[in-house]
Amino acid sequence: MQMGPCSVIMHSGCLKMLLLILQTERRNIKQWTTARKISLWFLSPCCCVKTTCCSHRKIMLLSCFFLLRLCQFLGVAFLGIGLWAWSEKGVLSNISSITDLGGFDPVWLFLVVGGVMFVLGFAGCIGALRENSFLLKFFSVFLGIIFFLELTAGVLAFVFKDWIKDQLNFFINNNIRAYRDDIDLQNLIDFTQEYWECCGAFGADDWNLNIYFNCTDSNPSREKCGVPFSCCTKDPAEDVINTQCGYDIRAKTDSEQRTFIYIKGCVPQFEKWLQDNLTVVAGIFIGIALLQIFGICLAQNLVSDIEAVRES
Repeated sequence: MQMGPCSVIMHSGCLKMLLLILQTERRNIKQWTTARKISLWFLSPCCCVKTTCCSHRKIMLLSCFFLLRLCQFLGVAFLGIGLWAWSEKGVLSNISSITDLGGFDPVWLFLVVGGVMFVLGFAGCIGALRENSFLLKFFSVFLGIIFFLELTAGVLAFVFKDWIKDQLNFFINNNIRAYRDDIDLQNLIDFTQEYWECCGAFGADDWNLNIYFNCTDSNPSREKCGVPFSCCTKDPAEDVINTQCGYDIRAKTDSEQRTFIYIKGCVPQFEKWLQDNLTVVAGIFIGIALLQIFGICLAQNLVSDIEAVRES
């Protein structure tokens, strides 16, 4: 039976439409498979590992997955806060200004901690989910180095107490000089002095190191012979902070200064706070150390299980 021209055209059109439908369905299946893999990677870590893993390995993966994922997300958050702070201060538009600050820039703390947490979380998660022994070994070695450095710092701080005190004094005085150079550093110093009710490293006279607060005759600043407002004693009845409460205060006698500002330095106040809260501080450090040891042992256990499965 012969088909007319119209039938041939309709038949070819149907074939093209059928091919188009098949291509669309194939593309949808591929997209669904990719989305399913991604969702499984994020939500169900044990489904992404090989089926040869035994139940205790799945339990170990579940126990560490959410902790590592939280560590990774916190690292990204810290990095984001640090970069945002630098962006607000114009550092990202002028990279050379990073070295201009004479004191300590608190943003570095967020960047370093965030970077370390992200690297550890990334290596641990990918290594556990993909059964990558190299990443798991990197995770355990990196975490072990951090634990060793913390342990070394603790021992040195206990043995060389006087040296640590001198370094803390030098650190605070160096940042007093740069008090007006960076807003984040200024807020950090103000918070420290308000929280520990202190002024300067060992006393209010340490503010002579700052060009705006020194008592020299050549100082034209209105803050001459004064201290920042964070050194002033707080009146509970005052709702608004008096930022000029420290003006000319060091030109007065010691007895008069005691009425308006904190006399004790931040170094002895920090030592007193450390002694009063020694149990809490020790508990925090022990808890962090136990988490690190747990992570190292867990990573090494996973590495040994992966190698045993591969050999079998």
